Formats: sequence, C-alpha cells, structure tokens
Amino acid sequence: MKNRGTFITFEGPEGSGKTTQATELIRRLEGAGYTVIQAREPGGTLMGEAIREILREDKTGEPICGKAEVLLFAASRSQLVRQVIAPALRRGDCIVCDRFSDSTTAYQGYGRGFEISSMDTINQFAMDDAIPDLTLLLDVDINTSFQRVIDRTQRMGNTLDRMEREDRAFHERVRNGYLELARRFPERFAMVDGTLSAANVSDLVWGHVESILT
Repeated sequence: MKNRGTFITFEGPEGSGKTTQATELIRRLEGAGYTVIQAREPGGTLMGEAIREILREDKTGEPICGKAEVLLFAASRSQLVRQVIAPALRRGDCIVCDRFSDSTTAYQGYGRGFEISSMDTINQFAMDDAIPDLTLLLDVDINTSFQRVIDRTQRMGNTLDRMEREDRAFHERVRNGYLELARRFPERFAMVDGTLSAANVSDLVWGHVESILT
C-alpha cells in the first residue's frame, strides 16, 4: 500500500530527548506543508491514556506482573493503531509517534527478560501492518540518561515514574536492546547521538526524515 502516509517513530532510553525532538519534527513537517498526526505510547486514545496512568503512574497502587505489563502496552498499541494510526495512513498523513512497538521489545524483552520472539508475536498481533517507515533511535549512555531524568524531575517538581525508578542494570539492558534492534532492522532504524545539542539532534533527525519523504 504505497499511497499510504508516512509513519515515523522515536525510540530511546529515558531522558534521550524523544518528546522534545518529536515536537520539533512535527513543527518542521507542518512548516513544509505536511498534515501531521502526533501520537504517543502508551496513550494517544482515551483508553490508551487510562492505561498509561496504570503503567507509568502506578494508578492502581498494586504491583504489575511482567506479563500483564506486556499485554497492557499491547492493548494501548492496538487501540492506537486502529483508532489513530491506520486511519491517518489511509488518508496519506504523516504520523509522528513518541515510542511504539520497539519499546516493548527493548523494555519488556531485553529489560525484563521475556523471549524476544514472544515480544515480536505480541507486537505483530497488536499493530498488524502499521510498521514504521522510519524509527529514530536517540541514543544516550546511561549516566547521561539518569542525570537528565533527575534534572528534569527536579526542574518540573515531579516524581520519577515507574520505569524511571528501575535500577541501572535494567536501563543498561534496555539501551543494549535498542542497539541490537538497530542492528537487526538497519533498513528502518536511524541512530542519532542524543548527547548532542537539541539543535544538532533536530538537524540530524530532519536529514533522516527528508530522505524518506523525497
């Protein structure tokens, strides 16, 4: 289906700048005349935002078992694909999504230790053929990741969310998982050094995006 729109996702460890860069990319795309749909995971729909509060903000107040965590992410994704992403692709729009299926593979597969093949199967079930055209992996080392998260939390007066509270070893596994995914899918992944200035990262991101739009 190549009359479809363009689907771009941002991935990376905590504090890598995904949300900032997704917002900047949307600004650039709209400035270039594209119709852009903004999405995020988990979230992006009423049901997805409710799941987000459970997964990231401990809304239920009870521990979430690993398999339930995987399936809640998949449920949010399935709703997002069918309610937002698939219709936008059919219209020919650009979709920019802050995290998508690769997050499940990195966090729950490599981070939690579930079989990668199982994560692949669950992701495929949830997203059907809504495969990103480009996945921008903003890579930062774990020292940088932790410091940025602490600085942001202090600046905004927030508390760490459930994923941010995981230990260093978990986040190291997640980062290594992302690097493995980039090796596994070189035709889709573009890795960007997330330790560069926001302006430099934005320029690099735009270069990768332009290459798939022209």
